[in-house]
This record gives sequence, structure tokens and C-alpha cells, in this order.
Amino acid sequence: MKKIEKKTENLFKWKHFLPEIIILCLRWYLKYKLSFRDLVEIMAERGLTMVHTTIMRWIHEYSPEINQRIRKYLKPSTDSYRLDETYLKIKGDWYYLYRAIDSNGNTIDFLLSRNRDKKAARKFIKKVLSNRHATSPRVINTDKAPSYVSAINRLKFDKEINIEVLHRPIQYMNNILEQDHRFIKWRIKPMMGFFSFKTADWIIQGIESMHMIHKIQVKNYFKYYKNDKVFIENIFGIAA
Repeated sequence: MKKIEKKTENLFKWKHFLPEIIILCLRWYLKYKLSFRDLVEIMAERGLTMVHTTIMRWIHEYSPEINQRIRKYLKPSTDSYRLDETYLKIKGDWYYLYRAIDSNGNTIDFLLSRNRDKKAARKFIKKVLSNRHATSPRVINTDKAPSYVSAINRLKFDKEINIEVLHRPIQYMNNILEQDHRFIKWRIKPMMGFFSFKTADWIIQGIESMHMIHKIQVKNYFKYYKNDKVFIENIFGIAA
């Protein structure tokens, strides 16, 4: 317990606002269609004066922290994976967001990539498999992109995936994942755009993490936490 408290204390050290205020802005920005300036107005109504760049820095700093901290609380996935990628624009160029969910629609992992090729696909699958909540796959469903075939065959050859894992390149099997992309698109669309790969990666980590919480992927969520406010404050060690 002492180590957790010390780490949390250092995490918010030298900040001009209480951790509860920082986490509130972080949670609302990642969950709702709010801009940094929207949050400035909302906080002003509560007697708090801040500038939008302050909130922006909080989002960049703490979004990856949420993603890292929630991992050990996630329910185990099923052994049936759905893999696909969607597109987003960064500084005028198109990039690729690889995403994986299980047969229950729960997010396993994601990866923002500059490329859409067999190397990126292999890197993504290895990242998915490295998660503590990822059950060893029995079947992997993808679209008909050749990069997935090559990546999965290479991983089988390298014995990083069981040779008996079934790969099904069938488009309609991924309909559940196509639907799940919508939340990410819904949140990203009202933003003014990403201006660097790094900041896009940070923010997406936070959005995806909030989406996992929204889908109730947290173990014993209603028993111990009741809502996302209590859960997020708890993992940051600032729960009342």
C-alpha cells in the first residue's frame, strides 16, 4: 500500500490542481464529446480558473497512465479473436488503428501504426498476445488482407502462436468489430485533429481505456466500484 501511495503522490507532484480535478477533466474529455475549451467553461462554473493547454497537457500525460493501470483489472478474454484496422488522420495523413476484440465484444488491445503491412500486423498480434487478460486464441478472425495471413503464419513458424490456432479470413465474422470501431470514431470526430503521431497515440490510449470501462470489462465492477468515477479514482489511489 505504501508503494502505491508514494507512486500516486509523485504522479501529481507540483500540479496546481488537486488530483481529483485532474482526473475529473481526464475522465470527461476521454468519455464525452468535449473539447479542452468546453472543459475550461465547465470548470469555470465551478469556480476553477484554468486554460485549455493545461487540460491538454493532463490528457497527454495521464491517458497512457490509465491504459497501463487498468490492465490488471480486466476480465479474461474469450479464445475467439476478431482483428481489424480502422483509419484516422494525423496532420493531414492517414494512419491505421489496429484493434482486437473477443467474441463477447470486449477489447483485447489496440495499436496505432504508420503502416498497414505484414510487419505491422505481426507486431500488433504479438502485442495482443502479451496481455495478461488475453486468453490463448483458439481462432483468429480477420478480413482477407494478405498481411494477416503472412503475420499469423510467421508467428506459428516462430512458435509464438499454437500451430493449431484456426485463422478465418472471413469478412462478415468481423461485423461485431466494425460496430465497435464506431465509438472510437464518435469520440475522435469532433476533435480538431491530431497534430503528431505521439499525441494521437497518447489520447487514443485514454479513449480506448474509457471504452473498456464503459463495456464493463473490469472484474467485479458493480460489486466494488459502481461507476467509472469511483474506479478511476481508485486505480490512481485518490478514492475517498
